[in-house]
Amino acid sequence: MSSHREAPEISRDPVADNTDVYAFVSPDAPDTVTLISNFIPLQGAAGGPNFYEFGDDVLYEIHVDNDGDGRADVTFQFRFHSELRNPNTFLYNTGPINSLGDPNWNKRQFYAVTRVDHRGGETNIGTNLACPPCNIGPLSTPNYAALAQAAVHSLAGGITVFAGQRSEGFYVDLGAVFDLLDLRPFEQLHLNPFTTSAGTGVNGTKGLNVHSIAIQVPKTQLARDGTRPTDASNAGAVIGVWSSASRQKARVRDDDGGPDSWFGPFVQVSRLGNPLFNEVIVPLGEKDQWNARQPSGDAAFAKYVANPEVAGLLPVLYPGVFPNLAALNASKTPRADLLAILLTGIPKGVVPGFQNSMGTTPADMLRLNMAIPPAAAPNNQGILGGDLAGFPNGRRVADDVVTIELRAIAGATYGLIDHSFVPDAAASLVTDGVTASDVAAPYLSMFPYLGVPTSGFASMPA
Repeated sequence: MSSHREAPEISRDPVADNTDVYAFVSPDAPDTVTLISNFIPLQGAAGGPNFYEFGDDVLYEIHVDNDGDGRADVTFQFRFHSELRNPNTFLYNTGPINSLGDPNWNKRQFYAVTRVDHRGGETNIGTNLACPPCNIGPLSTPNYAALAQAAVHSLAGGITVFAGQRSEGFYVDLGAVFDLLDLRPFEQLHLNPFTTSAGTGVNGTKGLNVHSIAIQVPKTQLARDGTRPTDASNAGAVIGVWSSASRQKARVRDDDGGPDSWFGPFVQVSRLGNPLFNEVIVPLGEKDQWNARQPSGDAAFAKYVANPEVAGLLPVLYPGVFPNLAALNASKTPRADLLAILLTGIPKGVVPGFQNSMGTTPADMLRLNMAIPPAAAPNNQGILGGDLAGFPNGRRVADDVVTIELRAIAGATYGLIDHSFVPDAAASLVTDGVTASDVAAPYLSMFPYLGVPTSGFASMPA
């Protein structure tokens, strides 16, 4: 969660596991859009001597659909390769790492970036770009922030990229959510309460790290007509974003203990657009299938959005708290609000001054209206909080997507499309009780926005 260990197969392949995708107009460069995809979930910071790294055998991709058919029009591909300076030591580093070229750093990783125009061809836009090391501790990485900044690379055409370890910026009370949705601020109202008073949310990802691929791209390179969108009511201002990881089709294991070899065409093993989609909407028996599909085929999963399991559970687990939601569930009326939020985009006329619709093709993508400028005072509740620059208009790193989606599923947004429906009072209050202030490292005000990763030396067990 957001999509950490969300499906049976990918939970056994963490280097290819998408955890979160972000897409937003860059607050420090508003003529650009920042796209971030995180991988390798729930990293313990002290995970040496083989510290975390991207898979040299994985094809990582960030996709952009700018015409609403659920298929990529522009894709940015990332391929990694590792270099070992000294194979005769077990150490990741043999002394302090003070620069990306420091000879004390034994296991380094580099990457190449390719832009694929699906109406044209491929262009290599970056080669042999250095990743930063993992944050080991004050003796090994004494000035980690500077190392990470040195790994921010400027490419031709006004593109900026970064790939490396970051602090986990997604916050959620994992322990409560998966303990029969025992939301601590409301646990006294649960069907089986173990306390008579409200509790405080606990961020289950605090102090953990991820590996981020971040790219900042001029809007003109993403818009369908090649111009900078300025009219928020124009469908051409909207893009759909998701990311994926693929492996070659055949794997051959080395009986002598050497590295495995991969052969054949690449096959998608993981993908992610909206937060929590595969995690809590797609049923267990179809999660692997969902990961292998393209968004253009998501009509097959629309029935789970139209009648989500969590919406049915809330009135049962919290008796008497969600009577109007229970009645809506009993009517079997498809949840048109959730279908719009997650699969087609919000059309004009639902939220004043806003739309991010891309047509009628159901597809799980973050839909970002590039003509809406960054908020001067961001509200982490996004559109529910009156901030049109926030989720589900794309997704910023600090947006409280768990609370937003819980409230939407609880019925807070259904009244926007059915004015006769009165949301339960609890619908606008339900939350896991965790906020952006509960992350381990503060977000950055500039690219790549996610904070400095927790160091192995500073890590503490949960």
